[in-house]
Amino acid sequence: MTYGGSFDLESKETALAELEQRMASPGFWDQPEAAREIIEKANQIKSWTEPWRSLAASIADLTELAELLADAEDEELSAELDRETGRIEDELTDLELRNMLRGPDAHRSALLTVHPGAGGTESQDWAEMLLRMYSRYAERRGYKVQVLELQPGEEAGIKSATLEILGDHAFGYLGAETGVHRLVRISPFDAQGRRHTSFASVFVYPEVDDDVEIEIDESDLRIDTYRASGAGGQHVNKTDSAVRITHEPTGVVVSCQQERSQHKNRAKAMKMLQAALYQRAMEEKEAEKQALEDSKSDIAWGNQIRSYVLQPYTMVKDHRTSLEVGNADGVLDGDIQRFIEAFLRLKGASG
Repeated sequence: MTYGGSFDLESKETALAELEQRMASPGFWDQPEAAREIIEKANQIKSWTEPWRSLAASIADLTELAELLADAEDEELSAELDRETGRIEDELTDLELRNMLRGPDAHRSALLTVHPGAGGTESQDWAEMLLRMYSRYAERRGYKVQVLELQPGEEAGIKSATLEILGDHAFGYLGAETGVHRLVRISPFDAQGRRHTSFASVFVYPEVDDDVEIEIDESDLRIDTYRASGAGGQHVNKTDSAVRITHEPTGVVVSCQQERSQHKNRAKAMKMLQAALYQRAMEEKEAEKQALEDSKSDIAWGNQIRSYVLQPYTMVKDHRTSLEVGNADGVLDGDIQRFIEAFLRLKGASG
């Protein structure tokens, strides 16, 4: 699926029928790996055809309701018509946006990392604010959120954090958030009450399925264990259960402290590394790697994709789409879908 691509329901249903015929054939499970691929393809198609069929049925019901109102006035039916019209419009918008999601990984869950820029406590606090914003956004979308790794700052905020966001098309939507985010506010850490500008970077990767093969040479890895910090109760700090893995050829570093077991954290961290290396390979294939590396190396002025201003006025502006929103508090509470939609539509318009 590509930005701006058309949606052909008939061809998708034809493809689904062919896959279901193969699934019903004798010996389907003789080759388990191939069988799982077919089932995954069928489920992906169903995730499109079923909502479209449901929407078509709803529109048919709505048409009948409108015909009834044409013959007689009924306030209750009129209110129901308005409600259903709004619901259908929302569902149609969501499907249109899904049709704009780019790449073969758009349907996957996401791994989202946040790192503060230069500026110590100020930037670390800003990074924690972003972490909360994305957690709240994911909850609004009905996604499941887990904190895989979190390194708190000395005074406030975080030095780094990674969220696992589980849900349909989480990567397709949240991939729009990759980049540098800028905050302007009166610093709560400045005794003189001066205005400060802070930066933090956000990177989003698709969570790789277990059946996606990314070759990792164990000799290329440096594995460190340490005591987990932050939330988790007394036990989490008693043993070196947290795991950090560095892939030395690429410099990719992942950490996990979610589980109490070092073994489980190591397994999860390996999956995170696999996802990061998979995304890196995709970026190289699409000739986008250099742009990403450039943004990683300079989390500062001039590279931001979005600015959040809290003083002397409140405003959030996306520099890619020029979309501005006055309710900065609402945005920081997770109301970022309009920014994502604007970015997807911009990409759709540019092909």
